Amino acid sequence: MKVELHAIKGIPNINLHDNIGEILLATLKNGKIQCCPGDIFVVAHKIVSKSEGRIVSYKDIKPSSRAIELARKVRKDPRKVEVILSECKQVIRAIDRPDQDEGVIITEHKLGFISANSCIDESNIEQDESCLLLPQNPDQSARELRSKLENFSGVNPIGVIISDTFGRAWRIGQLNVAIGLAGVPAAPTLKGAEDAFGYKLRVTQPAFADEIAASSGLLMTKGGKVPIILCRGLEWIPGDNSARDLIRAQKEDLFR
Repeated sequence: MKVELHAIKGIPNINLHDNIGEILLATLKNGKIQCCPGDIFVVAHKIVSKSEGRIVSYKDIKPSSRAIELARKVRKDPRKVEVILSECKQVIRAIDRPDQDEGVIITEHKLGFISANSCIDESNIEQDESCLLLPQNPDQSARELRSKLENFSGVNPIGVIISDTFGRAWRIGQLNVAIGLAGVPAAPTLKGAEDAFGYKLRVTQPAFADEIAASSGLLMTKGGKVPIILCRGLEWIPGDNSARDLIRAQKEDLFR
């Protein structure tokens, strides 16, 4: 068995209304890279959000009294806190961190993801005093990209994962996770299968899409300008999956 990760170099800076599918296909052609059945492309949400116009300027934000009060507690820009509040269902934790430049706000995003700051991103944005929001429908964005790749390459199946960088409860550091899926299994269950010693598995369920997204972070560095990674060599069965399938149901959440 062998799995390969390829950094797709040559992707230009993405702007509003840019067609990422066409740009990726042209970049693959220029690099003489041909799609193969089973290829999975991991795409940083940042370029998807930019193409969809999900940039917010803090200059246009008027913070509410709630945002001002919360900002005082965690030492954040009240305008930033207002954006965080507008993108979330609820604030789960808001804690000051004297050892850091500002405190932490943990929220449940409108899409259901639990993350810091409602997943808003302030890195690698050309505009000053701005932040980037998640795509409104990351699964749909992934499906559109997958359709274009399969139609124009004539190769099937191709999978697409849209990724973002999340922190992890009880673990230091951040890694890439799947926030949008097209074709790729989210977390296939191995319940009923046998391990190498014949033991029947009862609860094993690998987070397949997250494992691939995490591996892409080895090449998708913050300063590398490589927002798309090709993962090749995995065996998988395409299906109608959603990144939301990876969100644990609240009734199973033991920590809230």
